[in-house]
Amino acid sequence: MSLEKDLQQRSNNNCELCGNAENLSVFEIPNSPMEGVESFIFTCNTCKEQIEDPEKVDPNHWRCLNDSMWSTVPAVQVMAWRMLNRLKAEGWPQDLLDMMYLEDETKEWAKAGVEEEKVDAVIHRDSNGVILEAGDSVVLIKDLKVKGSSMVAKQGTAVRRISLDRENEKYIEGKVDGQQIVIITDFVKKL
Repeated sequence: MSLEKDLQQRSNNNCELCGNAENLSVFEIPNSPMEGVESFIFTCNTCKEQIEDPEKVDPNHWRCLNDSMWSTVPAVQVMAWRMLNRLKAEGWPQDLLDMMYLEDETKEWAKAGVEEEKVDAVIHRDSNGVILEAGDSVVLIKDLKVKGSSMVAKQGTAVRRISLDRENEKYIEGKVDGQQIVIITDFVKKL
């Protein structure tokens, strides 16, 4: 059997990431330690285009990973993990990453592809210079007036599960008193 036929059979002629049944093709997972069908997935053009070009990523499209991350196919698990990792600044992907379980060798394979992407990443640091990551919790070290609101975020307020601004190392987002606000990293300390 050919590679494409094996993948069609494994995937029931659906994209192994989002379930789409149209415009499908073979996609090789980079940095694969395996050979043959085990290092490929069957994917739609939408997923393939967004995997290959981070500028075209639509975070809502990837909510499909809520289902595909549970696949028993290591190549699908690796691609799901990588895309969730790429999107974790959105907030919700971090929840899925926290639930996801990968075998040690599968996780190493998944991480091998992510290291390359992090070269140009913006690094967020708190007031003490500690690196912040999406999903971290921080505490405010100063009372902050919230622009466009009469609200004041009080010193000592814990902000849980922050998300990071991909373009500005000084901005993070989080909920204070049920309101999503942008916070400058100079005024927070990691918990």
